[in-house]
Amino acid sequence: MDSLDMAGHLIRRLHQQSTLVFVQRTQEAGYDLTPIQFAALDAIHNAPGADQATVAEMIAYDRATIGGVIERLEQKGWVRRVVSERDRRARELSLTPEGEGILQALVPVVRGLQDEILQSLGEADRARFLRLARQAVGQ
Repeated sequence: MDSLDMAGHLIRRLHQQSTLVFVQRTQEAGYDLTPIQFAALDAIHNAPGADQATVAEMIAYDRATIGGVIERLEQKGWVRRVVSERDRRARELSLTPEGEGILQALVPVVRGLQDEILQSLGEADRARFLRLARQAVGQ
């Protein structure tokens, strides 16, 4: 089998393509953030008060490095991190009003770029690809 036809290589290339489209479209809309930062904002919006470990789990991200992602979002003024009253070791997360506004502005941009990521596939193939990708990652 040619290594360029292996699943891992093709998934890596699709990830590169996806990230490039994401960064281009969000920058064109006037925002500077990564796909992981967007995923973290969305997770915090959906689970306000969650701690960093929970957010990492929600977005399938490494628990050891989620702190840096959250720190950058906090520096941008989009996330508030406070010590949990239940567990002094944990940091509870919530979106600031600015963070909530940024997320609401970004959702249509991110939804809009999804078709662009798979632009070479027809509608039926896109649906099949998404079904198979969810199955491959166990969702």
